[in-house]
Amino acid sequence: MTFSDLKLSPETLTALSRQGYSEPTPIQAEAIPLVLAGKDVMAAAQTGTGKTTAFTAPILELLKGNERAKANTARVLILTPTRELAAQVGENVANLSAGLPLNYAVAFGGVKINPQMMKLRKGVDILVATPGRLLDLYKQNAVRFPKLEVLVLDEADRMLDMGFIHDIKNIIKLLPAKRQTLLFSATFSNDIRALAKGLLKSPVEISVAPPNATAEPIEQTVYEVQKSQKLGLLLKLLKSLEQPKVLVFSRTKQGANRLVKQLDKAGFSATAIHSAKSQGARIKALADFKSGKVQVLVATDIASRGIDIEKLPYVINYDLPHVAEDYVHRIGRTGRAGQTGHAISLVTDEDAPFLQAIEKLIGQPIEQRTLEDSAKVKS
Repeated sequence: MTFSDLKLSPETLTALSRQGYSEPTPIQAEAIPLVLAGKDVMAAAQTGTGKTTAFTAPILELLKGNERAKANTARVLILTPTRELAAQVGENVANLSAGLPLNYAVAFGGVKINPQMMKLRKGVDILVATPGRLLDLYKQNAVRFPKLEVLVLDEADRMLDMGFIHDIKNIIKLLPAKRQTLLFSATFSNDIRALAKGLLKSPVEISVAPPNATAEPIEQTVYEVQKSQKLGLLLKLLKSLEQPKVLVFSRTKQGANRLVKQLDKAGFSATAIHSAKSQGARIKALADFKSGKVQVLVATDIASRGIDIEKLPYVINYDLPHVAEDYVHRIGRTGRAGQTGHAISLVTDEDAPFLQAIEKLIGQPIEQRTLEDSAKVKS
């Protein structure tokens, strides 16, 4: 199947080609026709499956033919759980809408609200926002939704995890009942189904991966180490890579900052991304990593969803997560769009119960190696 088969316009096909898309991913092939047909959609898809384009491409198609947004209004609202994801969805919209007579705005907390209010003054076709900042903008009369055409909840499960349920319910009250609603979630939990029941009208359900499955193809490996050996093994693994571009997960902010200093000292350019960093610092860290200016990005779980880095070859769990589902989301950063990825976890004796929970969740044992096996990582 090609994008041409999905009845997309020449302008959209050109934009997709410019972004390196050659053929639709499974979620895109299923979702795009449904969105174009005006259906409400409930989609289970992990990050890394091409889900953002699965809703942005058809939404841009729908918007082209209709009346432009009036002052202080938005025609499409895309809600995301984190600032990073909002910025990345905004980047996707910018790339696909280049050359189209459409505009967009991205709104999130942690930065000044006035520039965002100014952007909304003339009205926007697409507003990408985090729930808290959107409610702030509404209270300031910066945005209204009298003619909202589409509502998208991206990573809805993450929004519930982060306690946004009340904000979401308050936002829904501000929107017209007659609209198209799209809900994207990693899994369809009971909480997600309960949320969807009040939001979507006769939704079409699609799922491109079994619940809690890790995205393929990812080569997963566990190294059994003593706590005191972890840094040495990490450095050894990094040195074995010709051109390291690695996302490393730390359990705590303090641990992430400490690891960055240790990596810098060992000659690796590294930076950290976590909730204690200012929004500007987080955006810069991600941009530096994407551009190759920084080799190693050390992140806490705030970044385990929503970070979209094309063709990321390696993810290393320096600290194993205590929540098994977080493992799935972390390693979803690698092996993207058909690329083989490598997920390496450094596991101590204390981590045994967490490893057991992860293997139970993903339904398979993870290959275990020892320090002696780490002479060379496959690349």
